[in-house]
Amino acid sequence: MKQVAVINLVGLSKRVLGKHTPFLSDWIRKKQMATIEPVLPAVTCSVQTTYLTGKWPREHGIVGNGWYFRDECEVKLWKQSNKLVQSDKVWDKAKSMNPDFTCANMFWWYNMYSTVDYSVTPRPQYLADGRKKPDCYSQPADIRDRLQKELGTFPLFDFWGPKTSVKSSIWIAEASKRVYTWYDPTLMLIYLPHLDYGLQKYGPHAPEIYKDLSEIDEVCKNLISYLENKGVKVMLLSEYGITEVNHPISVNKILREMGLLELREEQGTEILDVGASKAFALADHQVAHIYINDHKRIDEIQEKLQNTLGIEKVLDLEGKKEYHINHDRSGELVAIADKDSWFTYYYWLQNDKAPDFARTVDIHKKPGYDPVEMFLDPDKKLMIPRIGLKILKKKLGFRTLMDVISLNPLLIKGSHGRVDLDDDDKAIVAGDNLPDDRIQPTDIHNIILNTISDQTLTKKK
Repeated sequence: MKQVAVINLVGLSKRVLGKHTPFLSDWIRKKQMATIEPVLPAVTCSVQTTYLTGKWPREHGIVGNGWYFRDECEVKLWKQSNKLVQSDKVWDKAKSMNPDFTCANMFWWYNMYSTVDYSVTPRPQYLADGRKKPDCYSQPADIRDRLQKELGTFPLFDFWGPKTSVKSSIWIAEASKRVYTWYDPTLMLIYLPHLDYGLQKYGPHAPEIYKDLSEIDEVCKNLISYLENKGVKVMLLSEYGITEVNHPISVNKILREMGLLELREEQGTEILDVGASKAFALADHQVAHIYINDHKRIDEIQEKLQNTLGIEKVLDLEGKKEYHINHDRSGELVAIADKDSWFTYYYWLQNDKAPDFARTVDIHKKPGYDPVEMFLDPDKKLMIPRIGLKILKKKLGFRTLMDVISLNPLLIKGSHGRVDLDDDDKAIVAGDNLPDDRIQPTDIHNIILNTISDQTLTKKK
């Protein structure tokens, strides 16, 4: 078996390759490159799981970055247990082919309690006094301690939130080098998130992303050069490309106007009661699952959303089958935004009624994905001193709310999730012996296996 590293460079597409990525552009030119047709939804958890299982969401069950757990009547996003994936993974197949095969998963999602041999993933400490401390989780457990002793604590606040930076990708790349040295795995899965941030904040055409492109190019240069010098065969891919948007749509506000949401008032703010609502939307970038408890309203809701500016399609059961997302975890309807639009989770009509978590970085309490978490509130003056004072209060043991995030969705200029894209905006894969210059996302599983076994792939007819 050949040693292989699959580097997942989130947000990479032909659109952003160029003069600001000299190493990557040159490296890809020397390899074969293919366009990857998108998964619906083209979001992290669904795409990664499709790559690793060779199955569609209707089979592996990962219908988004989260979904409505119907038996618990709760929305849960960014869960980490690999037990949620309902199909075998590429490492299971490789292990069955050769019992000496080993795999290290460095920050790809659903990384906890899986059957890989070595894993590292983000996992903050949630302390009883309300503090959230940066940390990571590993299996075996001592990997975490060894890595953080050598590299410092995993920079969680550079991984997500208004402080996001290249530091988290550098940490992951350096950690990957050490795990390779310590354990010599057959397959390494490495996740580098840096491009995701600026592209969502500013869009793919903004000059603000040039620095991000240069930074990740340097990270990749160091990591790929290291691996190739060790004789590791490198495959580079991305999950999705990010396209320019300018039109946020709050589907839950539409459902509220239809009298379908149930809200509770707590401390003067509104809390969405998803279990009691006749219908609600779980927003996930440019896709929204519409969960409908009152099935008599399905046709009415579909017609209303289909006639909403910015919504391109509303999939019913037959539509979900066509897009391979007809799984019990999906909403009764699935809305897809047009190319200029994306979905917010917002459901309140006045910002003074927004729940306290809305202005914080809290990926688990919000009933949908919130990219605005990358922006400090521009309407609040002296923000840095405010944050410093809040941090000081926390260190002194006082409870304080880190309510520093904007509620303005117009700040977001880039999104993803749709599948009807220009080729330049689709995910790409670069490596050796690819079967074609255009592949399905379910093909990645076998491409990895064949690369490990050093088989020459048959070009598709």
